[in-house]
Amino acid sequence: MAGPYVKNGLLGAVGLLIADQLSKWWVLEGLKLPAKGNIDILPFFSLTMVWNRGISMGIPLGESLGRWGIIALTAAISIWVAKWLFETPKKLEAWGLSLILGGAIGNIIDRFIHGAVVDFVHLHAGGYSFYVFNIADSAITIGVVLLLIDGLRGDKKGPKNAQKVGESAADHKGENE
Repeated sequence: MAGPYVKNGLLGAVGLLIADQLSKWWVLEGLKLPAKGNIDILPFFSLTMVWNRGISMGIPLGESLGRWGIIALTAAISIWVAKWLFETPKKLEAWGLSLILGGAIGNIIDRFIHGAVVDFVHLHAGGYSFYVFNIADSAITIGVVLLLIDGLRGDKKGPKNAQKVGESAADHKGENE
């Protein structure tokens, strides 16, 4: 049976996927960023064209797995995330999963069409330069953070149960001594 947030989660994933692909189309076809290489927008923000053939933040695992290996791996992970999204009864978890799913599918589409992920958002300031990324990457990161927050929050029954366990342990202290 599908969880209560699957419809909204899927709509969120599709909306994100559309925004991601439109932004990449605009960068490639509208701005013609591959020919320009870099466009400075603000002192700390540029549009910089990078074809990411690695896994994440340029990690070179893509060279050993190859284009189709990465596509297969990320597709398998996406299927697992979608299954989790269909089953979760938790709202925050569903939103995190929808962001991860939409972002992962956006990057899979890039690898399938272009052989690499289209990255273009470049934040930098005072000699510090962050990795060039895209909307899908941001969504995946935010999705993981939401899952971490949800996991750290724990079940609402957790603190009551923890208190009962603590009381039970205190009640039985000394019985085995």
